[in-house]
Amino acid sequence: MENNLTDKYKILNRDQIKYIAMFLMLLNHISIIFLEPGTFLSELFLDLGYFTAITMCYFLVEGYQYTHSKKKYASRLLIFALISEIPFCLAFTEEGIIGFHGLNMIFTLLLCFGIIFVVEKVSNKVLKFVCILGLIIPSLISDWALLAPVFTLLFIWSYGSKSKTKITFIISMLLFGLMEILNRIDIIPLKENLIFALGNMFGILLAGIAIIYLYNGERMERGRDFSKWFFYVFYPGHLLVLGLIRIFLV
Repeated sequence: MENNLTDKYKILNRDQIKYIAMFLMLLNHISIIFLEPGTFLSELFLDLGYFTAITMCYFLVEGYQYTHSKKKYASRLLIFALISEIPFCLAFTEEGIIGFHGLNMIFTLLLCFGIIFVVEKVSNKVLKFVCILGLIIPSLISDWALLAPVFTLLFIWSYGSKSKTKITFIISMLLFGLMEILNRIDIIPLKENLIFALGNMFGILLAGIAIIYLYNGERMERGRDFSKWFFYVFYPGHLLVLGLIRIFLV
């Protein structure tokens, strides 16, 4: 009976959650590029956008288990990471037309994919640790540095367990909140810092609710190929548009 009551709320499939993630990522990027930091709308868009990175890490771990070709999966990530780099730097350069702004999120996901591969294939614990560390270090110059690899490791640990997945989202939320507090610790008063941190954790909380309680474990029945490629194309596409708007209209 309890499972039946729970299942009736599982109304979102994987692709629908990803579409939500893409939209919220767009809001986050609009805030970073165009809105005045610290305003209500800017913080709201930022916080909602934090839904996306942890959601992508979750589906990366899940997708790794189901993919027919891990080589093709990794190749797609590499190709679109390369395609996305110029739009990424174009969008987030603060002065001038373009400058290096780190590696984009698809590069980070590629590193996370490598971590999943190492966990699966490397049995020697010391070698496994060294390989994972070697993949985490490049993330330090990538979008969602350090956090995305940690999210990925937590989802590997919790894969297939609802209770562990809940723990993973709680840990991820607290870890992100703590890092945001440390980033602002010398900038704003502690009370204000804590309020901002609670807001920062909101997007991850929403992602946890969506995945744990609303996700039905399925994909769209129609338009699967469109959805698959849309997610890859949307990332560099929206960054390119935002970057051009930044250059020509701001």
